[in-house]
Amino acid sequence: MTKKLIGKALILGLLGAAGVMAQAAEGKGGGCGWGNMVFDGQRGLAPHLLATTTNGTSGNATFGLTSGTNGCDSSVTIRYGGRSLFAMNGMLDNIAEDMAQGQGEALDAYATLLGIEQGDRAHFAQVAQANFSSIFATPDATGDQVLANTLEVMSRDQQLARYVKQPS
Repeated sequence: MTKKLIGKALILGLLGAAGVMAQAAEGKGGGCGWGNMVFDGQRGLAPHLLATTTNGTSGNATFGLTSGTNGCDSSVTIRYGGRSLFAMNGMLDNIAEDMAQGQGEALDAYATLLGIEQGDRAHFAQVAQANFSSIFATPDATGDQVLANTLEVMSRDQQLARYVKQPS
C-alpha cells in the first residue's frame, strides 16, 4: 500500500510539474531553457513534457539561470499555481488519522516524501503524534498548512531538524 501511495504521489508530482511549466511558458514564472524555446507558444501536455525533458536532460536551464541566458531570469518570483499534493490525492485525511495513532502507511509515506530516512521514521511518528494539535491546528487545515506546521515541529526536534531545508 505504501508503494502505491508513493507512486501516486510521484505521478501527481509530475503532472504538477507540467502545470508549473505551463505557467512558466505563459510568462507567469521563470520558465526558460532550450525546451521552452523549441516549444514556445505550444500548449498541451506533450509539448510541456518534452520541454521539461529537454531542459532536464541537457542541464541548459540550470546553466541559463546561473548565466542569465536561454531566456532565464532568476529574479522572477517562483509561483506554484496548483493544488496541494495532499489534497489532490486524498492523503491528508489518511495522514491525520495515522498521525493521531502514531503509525500507519500514510504517515510512513508522508515521512518518505519529507525525505526522512528509515531509521528516523519511528521517531518522526512519535514527534508527529505528540504534536498532532500543532500540525493539524484547525479542523479544516490545508495540505500547505499541515506541511508548514510539520516542518516547524521538525525544526524544533534535534533529531529531525536536519530534514528541514533551510533557506539559502
